[in-house]
Amino acid sequence: MLKPRWNAKKGPALPLYYKDKPKRRSPLSNLTNFMHRYTPHSSKMRLRAIFALTVIFVVYYFLAPSASQRRTRGAFGNVWDKRKLEVKEVFLESWRDYSRHAWGNDIYHPVTQTGSNMGTTPLGWIIVDSLDTLHIMGCEEEFNTAKSWVQYELDYAKYDRPVNTFETTIRMLGGLLSAYYLSEDELFLEKAVGLGERLLPAFNSPSGIPYSSVNLKTGKVVPASDGASTAEMSTLQLEFKYLALLTGENLYWEKVEKAMKAVDAARPEAGLAPIYIDPIKGKFKSSNIRLGSRGDSYYEYLLKQYLQTGEDIYLDMYKESFEGINKYLISKSHPSGLTFIGERPEGISGSMSNKMDHLVCFFGGLFALGATDGIPITKKPLSEDKFRLRQLKLGKELTETCYHMFHDVEPTGLSPEIVVFNTETTGIRDFTIKQADRHNLQRPETVETLYYLYKLTGDVKYREWGYEIFQSFAKWTKVPVGKGKDDNPRYTSLNDVTVDPPTLRDNMESFWLAETLKYLYLLFDDTENAKLNLGNAIFNTEAHPFPKLNIKGSNFHTGWSREENRILLTKEKEKQSESEKKGKSLNVQESAKDTKHEKEDKESTIKTGKVAEDSSKLDSAKDTSMDTNEPVDDRNVEINKKVAEELKQKHQLPQAKHDVAQPLDEQVREVNQEVAAEIPDDAEVGQLDRKRNNDLN
Repeated sequence: MLKPRWNAKKGPALPLYYKDKPKRRSPLSNLTNFMHRYTPHSSKMRLRAIFALTVIFVVYYFLAPSASQRRTRGAFGNVWDKRKLEVKEVFLESWRDYSRHAWGNDIYHPVTQTGSNMGTTPLGWIIVDSLDTLHIMGCEEEFNTAKSWVQYELDYAKYDRPVNTFETTIRMLGGLLSAYYLSEDELFLEKAVGLGERLLPAFNSPSGIPYSSVNLKTGKVVPASDGASTAEMSTLQLEFKYLALLTGENLYWEKVEKAMKAVDAARPEAGLAPIYIDPIKGKFKSSNIRLGSRGDSYYEYLLKQYLQTGEDIYLDMYKESFEGINKYLISKSHPSGLTFIGERPEGISGSMSNKMDHLVCFFGGLFALGATDGIPITKKPLSEDKFRLRQLKLGKELTETCYHMFHDVEPTGLSPEIVVFNTETTGIRDFTIKQADRHNLQRPETVETLYYLYKLTGDVKYREWGYEIFQSFAKWTKVPVGKGKDDNPRYTSLNDVTVDPPTLRDNMESFWLAETLKYLYLLFDDTENAKLNLGNAIFNTEAHPFPKLNIKGSNFHTGWSREENRILLTKEKEKQSESEKKGKSLNVQESAKDTKHEKEDKESTIKTGKVAEDSSKLDSAKDTSMDTNEPVDDRNVEINKKVAEELKQKHQLPQAKHDVAQPLDEQVREVNQEVAAEIPDDAEVGQLDRKRNNDLN
């Protein structure tokens, strides 16, 4: 039996003075002693004393920190305040490095410390996207510097090249509007109006679905070759609706409502929309259903439009989509039983892929938001509302899955871009990572969800998970010394999160500052800010906060109904059915004509064969006459007469091609030559086919 390494030391007893010290009395005994010694003899005084002690007891009981709160308090106050400041410091390190080496540029490479623009002039891609983060974190000096750049350097009228309609709306328009919302500085609203006007031409499609790109200077649109991304065309509404209410301009509102009407009219089955839609015809262009890239924020803005304006039509669409997601896309991994959202590349009738983008990880927070409407369950319990309870349950499960996409990845503890979940009972890991998917772009979706789950449930584990993820970002995405122009701290995307050290990507996406670090800061922040309270505000898909809007009594309303769309769809189907019936009838008639023509062609072929046969006989006879040295003309005349007589009796005598009939054999050869001349060769056939296809298109 192994002996313990440590034994109590044997020595003299404790000093007498230590033993003689009076024992510490409990608070209750102290209170009893106090009352015994100081209780007034007057009944009035006694009642006052009892009342005062009762008040003290109540205040202590309800306001004293709980055990969990005491655990988070250190020698220097609340540990979450300290962690919040850690996030702010990482933000400022990134911001200052960008400011030193690429100020005003749209793209920044933090490893080499170089920057560039996407066009001849800057869009403010990083500066505008970071304005509200600077304001929220209290970076007053940096915010004012950025504001000056926006005022004197940012001019969208000079940007003479196409920009992505979706990205420019959520980052630039959203960034300017949120900066105005938080600071109430008219400069940002003025810039937002100018940008909004220059984005409007993108909505001028036959269906109302916006084109993918638009030139901000000329207004020229650029359609995408594979159609508009469903997520992109349906993730513009929060921004333009807020702009509409700020300016009173109905056109902004009407344009984005028309786009939503068009996608609903395309009738996504079970509320699940394929990822491409044609802006010309207003029809889906693929069957591929996924909640990652090109599909994700369509579902996000269904719920958030309802929360922003109270339009019930979008809650109805969101509920339909939620049920479709549960029925067709949810599955469990093996061996841990992690809940994940898969994909249906061939539509809901096709097989499911176990692939899940990290982009999907925002859904945990979205479902928690849908369950609570942004009001914490500690203030408004969900009671027995089954739909709300189901949303919160699924949200929690997805949040745990996304946490494991970080926690389970060695050695960095950072999530890759995409994982493939294992559903086979023979597997030993819940997910695998393909070589091409091992990169990490410092994306925000998981920490966004952790922010929502903590704020809405109060469960501190979501904070702890968030801090673990933050530490991994701070450690592994930090650029090592000895690279670039100086050794100032800065952070970069990674090419591979599964190796030590991870390979660096030399790129800092604007959402690292606009979303990831903002959500982490807010996750650890206990400050009460009415403008950021989830009961009052809505964050757009780029984490830019807008206020909830009251449109009752205003000129702004939805302007369409799903019932109207269903009626139009029914009429369209009836029209299509009639067209198909007419088509079938025409096909029958054409088929009959074809049969008749085939019969005539067959008879004509037989006749032509007879003519050719007779002609062959004629040529043979001619050749024979030449071989026998008999007079050619005489034999020809005799043979011609004979053949002509036979053809005449069979009613097959061809019409004369000239005023004076040629010999029959010459006529036959001439007809055959003309027929041959009318048949195109292979090259001509190809040209005709291409022309026909062009005409059809």
